[in-house]
Amino acid sequence: MAAEALVLETRKALEGAIHVERSALAQDLAELSETEWAKASLCERWTVEEVVAHLTAGASTGIRRWLLSMLAARFDPDLHNDRQLAKHRGATPQETLRRFRAVVAGPAGPTGHTAAWLGEIVVHSEDIRRPLGLVRTPPVATTTAVARFFAGRDFTVPSKTAIAGLRVEATDGPFTTGSGRLLRGPTLSLVMGMAGRAAACEDLEGDGAAILRARLREAATS
Repeated sequence: MAAEALVLETRKALEGAIHVERSALAQDLAELSETEWAKASLCERWTVEEVVAHLTAGASTGIRRWLLSMLAARFDPDLHNDRQLAKHRGATPQETLRRFRAVVAGPAGPTGHTAAWLGEIVVHSEDIRRPLGLVRTPPVATTTAVARFFAGRDFTVPSKTAIAGLRVEATDGPFTTGSGRLLRGPTLSLVMGMAGRAAACEDLEGDGAAILRARLREAATS
C-alpha cells in the first residue's frame, strides 16, 4: 500500500489522478435534478452548481490570468473565486456541467502545486457528494497524496494548522504524521477534516477528534 501511494509523488501521476476524479464527478453529476443542483454543498458559501463552476474555473485559468484576477481582486481570494465562478457558470446546470466536462482532461490548476489541485477536486467532490447522499472513495494512493500535502503546509486551506499537535493516523492507508493526541480515521475523512469540513469529524476517532472539531468550530465563527 505504501508503494502504491509513492506512485502519486510524480507530477504526471498526480495529474492523472486529477483527471480520474474529475471524470468520476462528471459521471455523478449527470443525473442530478434541478433541486439537487441548487442544494447547499459542504463548502458553505456555494451550492452544488457553484462548486462545479469553481472547479471549471480552476482548470481553465492559467497562471497569468490567475495572477491578474488576484490583482484585480486585491488578493482577496473569496472575491477572486466568486468572480471566476460567475465567469464559468452556465446559464443552466446542464451548461455548467458541459463546461466542466470540457476541462476534465485539462490542466491541473493555475500553479505548479499539483498535489494541491488534486486536493481541490477530492475535497470539492466530497463537498458535493455528501449532501446529495452520493458515495465515492477515491483510491487510497490519491487521498494519501493529498493528506501528505495538506499536513505539510497551509496552502489554500489552513490544513497543517488544523492538525498541529496531533498524532494523525489513517485506518485505510499508510498516512501518518505528527505527535500528540490521536486523530484516527479513513484517509478521505482526515483530508476533509484538514480542509475544514466539520462533517468529516463524524468519521474520526481518538481524543484528537474533539480537538479538531473545536478548532473547526472556532475557525467558522471567527
